[in-house]
Amino acid sequence: MNLLAQIWQSKVLRKRVLYTILILVLYRVLVQISVPGVDIEGVRSFFASDDNSVFSMYSMLTGGAMEKFSILMMGLAPYINASIIMQLMTVVVPKLESLQKEGEAGQRKINFYTRILTVIFAFGQSYGVLYYIGSNIQSINPANLSEMLPLMIVITAGTMLLVWLGEQITTKGLGNGISLIIFSSIVSKIPTIFTNIFESVGSLTGDTGKLIPFILFLAVVIVLIILTILATEGHRKIPVNYGTGGQSMASHLPIRVLQAGMVPIIFALSLVTFPSVILRMVHPENSPVADFITQNLNPSSGSPYFFAIYVALIVFFSYFYVSIVFKTDEIAENIQKRGGFVPGYRPGRETAEHLSEVSFRLNLWGGLFLAFVAIVPMLFTVCSDTLTSQDLIISGSGIIIIVGVVLDLVRKINDQLVTQDYDKLK
Repeated sequence: MNLLAQIWQSKVLRKRVLYTILILVLYRVLVQISVPGVDIEGVRSFFASDDNSVFSMYSMLTGGAMEKFSILMMGLAPYINASIIMQLMTVVVPKLESLQKEGEAGQRKINFYTRILTVIFAFGQSYGVLYYIGSNIQSINPANLSEMLPLMIVITAGTMLLVWLGEQITTKGLGNGISLIIFSSIVSKIPTIFTNIFESVGSLTGDTGKLIPFILFLAVVIVLIILTILATEGHRKIPVNYGTGGQSMASHLPIRVLQAGMVPIIFALSLVTFPSVILRMVHPENSPVADFITQNLNPSSGSPYFFAIYVALIVFFSYFYVSIVFKTDEIAENIQKRGGFVPGYRPGRETAEHLSEVSFRLNLWGGLFLAFVAIVPMLFTVCSDTLTSQDLIISGSGIIIIVGVVLDLVRKINDQLVTQDYDKLK
């Protein structure tokens, strides 16, 4: 309560918080606006089927926008994919790498390229989703481009509107706007899930067998959240000594356990489910390979092949992503330029090798932890005879997002309060 009082007493912080809440409320209102001319009940029935758990998981990240066939149905997935690819391209393309080093002006150009790529991704992904859904409901004809094109334009415009709202929060509100919108999407589904479960239990013909598994899963989620907080805040401190004016100043370089965040889960889930999604669209006949992929490479199958490949991909992408964004050579060079050194290691190459070794070991545990959090909710639905993917309070990726956003928000608020107190002392 004391923290809330401090936030309200700060004029700047209060204004930012209220602005953030206003944008998030506007976002939830826009989610309720469906694309005209589509059978919404047919779409809901499509997502309610157990064999569409892949799209149900994406729907959870959009706060039900996909089930409502909302103008924001694609959510921020195209922007997230574009941002990740642009971040990776800054290492591969020299021009983008030089732009990244130009500071704010270079970052504005990179953001412009990211938006262009977002439009391309949103347009392409909207066609894929419409084609897949249209193959199962009558109100969408995937073969009619004159009918599909307006829908694709509306959905793409909805994604760009959502990106703009996120940028407004980042600029004028509090915290990272994109992350907060995804956070609100995940949280908005929780009351509905609780209501559906308890209504089912309370009805005369309801499935009372869902209650105990649901409570057990709720306990598992609480444990996973606690573990994720510890893992997110966990880091290895690399001691660094700086020599200034004949004196030595001790400091440290923190290397986080979860350096890649939830990026490996996004890559792994997209890659492992992509073949089954494509095969469901083309409907090949009498193909043993296609039948194997459809039956095994989807979250609802419970196949050991899916979980083995999923875990392996998460660990692989953890190493892949961190190897690109965590540039040990540059870090070692910056330490050396500032007159610093890691005790026991020579400045330069030897320090970079030591940082790479530490990062490698942490990545193993970080990747395995991400895989553990990602598959536990899936395993729960596989082991339970009553719970489905629609009954889950939150997915593994949702847990990581919520914990990351809340911790970042708390840090932002504390920093703002400290800055305010510092200004008063001037």
